[in-house]
Amino acid sequence: MAAMFQDKYVFSQLTAFLNRTQFNNYVRKYDGNRYVKHFTCWNQMLAMMFGQLSNRESLRDLIVAFEAHRGKQYHLGLGREPIAKTTLATANQNRDYRIFEDFAFYMMKEACEKRTTNILDISGKKYAFDSTTIPLCLATFPWAKFRSKKGGVKAHVLYDIEAQVPAFYTVTTASKHDSTAMSSIHYEPNAYYIFDRAYDSFKELYRIHLTDSFFVVRTKTNLKYKTVKWKRRMPKNIMTDAAVKLTGYLSGKKYPESFRLVRYYDEEDDRELTFLTNAKQLSALDVANLYKKRWLIELFFKWLKQHLKIKKFWGTTENAVRIQISVAIITYCLVAIVQHDMKLKRSTYEVLQILSISLTDKTLLRDLFDKTNFNDVKDLYYHERWQIELFFKWIKQHLHIKTFYGTSKNAVYTQIWIAICDYLLLIIAKKRYGLDPSLHSISNSIGQVLFQRADIREIYNQPTTPVSVPEAGSVEQPTLW
Repeated sequence: MAAMFQDKYVFSQLTAFLNRTQFNNYVRKYDGNRYVKHFTCWNQMLAMMFGQLSNRESLRDLIVAFEAHRGKQYHLGLGREPIAKTTLATANQNRDYRIFEDFAFYMMKEACEKRTTNILDISGKKYAFDSTTIPLCLATFPWAKFRSKKGGVKAHVLYDIEAQVPAFYTVTTASKHDSTAMSSIHYEPNAYYIFDRAYDSFKELYRIHLTDSFFVVRTKTNLKYKTVKWKRRMPKNIMTDAAVKLTGYLSGKKYPESFRLVRYYDEEDDRELTFLTNAKQLSALDVANLYKKRWLIELFFKWLKQHLKIKKFWGTTENAVRIQISVAIITYCLVAIVQHDMKLKRSTYEVLQILSISLTDKTLLRDLFDKTNFNDVKDLYYHERWQIELFFKWIKQHLHIKTFYGTSKNAVYTQIWIAICDYLLLIIAKKRYGLDPSLHSISNSIGQVLFQRADIREIYNQPTTPVSVPEAGSVEQPTLW
């Protein structure tokens, strides 16, 4: 394995885990490379993945990164020709998103099979289904109308809570109700499907029952039912365990059989939760514990939004948005597969952070993960993040942008820009003249020496001779501010 990856970039080693043959099958299926000479669908996907892994903020930001690594582009798998912004934008706009969506499904299936485990000593697959809304500007994304003045899309995800990777997803406009996406799920026999109370479609729940699979769904408070049978002896925190039947006219037709109602008291949050399930073979506590695992999908959504690019899009068409979401899922599954295959004792977050700063290094993946101290990575990101905070603090303390010399908008803007020019001028002077004191020291004393006829290097590069600052009560010297 080491010889295979000798002198290859980290990004190239990473993409070697992708099945290019399978991807090419989808490209041929949807005729993705028709009339394409240089920038193929494979190059497009790798370019988008590079942007996801390196945390690029925009399409322009991504292209700047490619220009910086122009000499490495071919060996990164991005093709020989320079990638222009219009090239990538046009590809995202026009190429069939189903190429990337189908490959995302393939990656999800592979990740689920590799990472499968068993929790709660309950046989069968266990899935949680939920959605997350991604807000969009209606003026920029007019096809994604949500409300009169808002836009957005919803990503509906079926999450394998044992493998901790998505098993299925679909994208709709945010105006679609959550329960309408249940019809797109292909239910497996002897599997458990966990839903929140928004998914109260009894027609779909009955379809789950008919496929010999099981559901656990939290009920709404206005559910109309009658009790058919109930248990008298129940374990701690189980308030009700009964067989019930729907009494509503429409709901009764959609689910004509009886099912189980479990009412559970959650001591930790001091609240009651009521569940419906057709899993009569489980204990009431197992039903409650299964529902608790639904929070894994909430953590997945939070992680995906924080660490991959699905909140800011690099294209405005529906096709471009779908491609970017698909590539984000592919990237997540790839990291999960690498984590499993290499048996890494690191979290997915740690793996992603280490990769993000090492994509263009020539280091073996095994050495990269074994030798990298993650605390150093976190310190690096923390240090870089706080540089801007230090800049704001410095410029407010040492330059005049808190009290203004004029009240008009033009006067305020002019003063702010001049303050920034002064800051840059000090940086340039410090570098050009090789001044020893810190920027803080120079800014504190520059006003006292502006009218001296002396070489600035002689003033600041004499550590034994401090800059003369007038004492209190003495004649005030003219200052810059």
